[in-house]
Amino acid sequence: MSVFPEVHAAVRDRLAQLPPLQFGSLTLKSRYLLSPLAGYTNLPFRRIVRELGGVGLATTDLVNARGLLDGGPKTLQLVESCSQDRPFAVQIFGSDPIVMRDAAQLLQGRGVDSIDINMGCPVNRITKVGAGASLMCQVDRTLELVRTVVEAVSLPVTVKMRLGWDSANLTAPRFAREFEQVGVAAVAIHGRTREQGFSGLVDRTGIRQVVEAVEKIPVVGNGDIRTIADGARMFAETGCQAISMGRGALANPWLFRQFVEWETTGAPESAGSFDDRLVLLRRQFDYVVEQRGLERAISSFRKMAHWYLKAMLVPASLRNQLQSAKTRAEFDESLVEIAAHGPSRGSRTGELPDLYIPVPSGPNELW
Repeated sequence: MSVFPEVHAAVRDRLAQLPPLQFGSLTLKSRYLLSPLAGYTNLPFRRIVRELGGVGLATTDLVNARGLLDGGPKTLQLVESCSQDRPFAVQIFGSDPIVMRDAAQLLQGRGVDSIDINMGCPVNRITKVGAGASLMCQVDRTLELVRTVVEAVSLPVTVKMRLGWDSANLTAPRFAREFEQVGVAAVAIHGRTREQGFSGLVDRTGIRQVVEAVEKIPVVGNGDIRTIADGARMFAETGCQAISMGRGALANPWLFRQFVEWETTGAPESAGSFDDRLVLLRRQFDYVVEQRGLERAISSFRKMAHWYLKAMLVPASLRNQLQSAKTRAEFDESLVEIAAHGPSRGSRTGELPDLYIPVPSGPNELW
């Protein structure tokens, strides 16, 4: 369902009257943020979306606070950054206030711009250890954890959470109000409960209740934002000051720039064509090679390459050929064939159809 033009105009008028987005002392260049997305919001992808423009803040994949303190190579790789990747936030998860405090201080020493506490992950391996969305079930303990982190660092600390554990326990408004009192700089709300996982529709009324529960700190709306119309609806129906996107950005890395163009001119340009996306795919793969080395890059990039090629309407046989590549030569040869073939329908320079990135399905206890 589209948003009426007058709604777009009213939203843009409201945004024009807002001051620049602030997370504590950190001023962001736009109100369009890259959400943490497990397995995807790594440094190479963050570099890509930043080069395309419009990103106000990019956040890492969720990072195990204890693993960070232990110094595991895979965990440390998650928090790697570069001069172009600014400002950036690291999202940490855990259930022990002391471990979370120490991880936050370690990150401050590494020069990150902001720290985000994960209270939204619904995955069983996270919630069963008392982290992620399960923090929404433990009011006093969670407040102590968040207060401990806030008081331990001078960086802005934010929290990302869901509306609650289930429909009978919609605790996000209370938490947001309490978090503001202990010094949290912003809260981001995914408009579903943990019980919902990613099923059903985002509850924008629930997000609005969080917006109304705080006095000054910004609230970031999140969930099912894949188009300009989705974002306009989120702003219009919740009153939030910013929005964040994960799978929407994966399907369309130009989305942040399009939002800025929409906000400032009302006329966003189209997302990239087949040829544009092919250039982007090559560049991101090179960034993965730079970070991880060729052998690991070829295997770890397969998942990302799959979504690139789906969005480019590449036939399954050619997608599978790239997925099977084991050397740089095979990878490059596959790209040459893909470039020669072009999209399975439409033109290689025209606008591609919207791509829906599926979310985990089935009981979230099994994720």
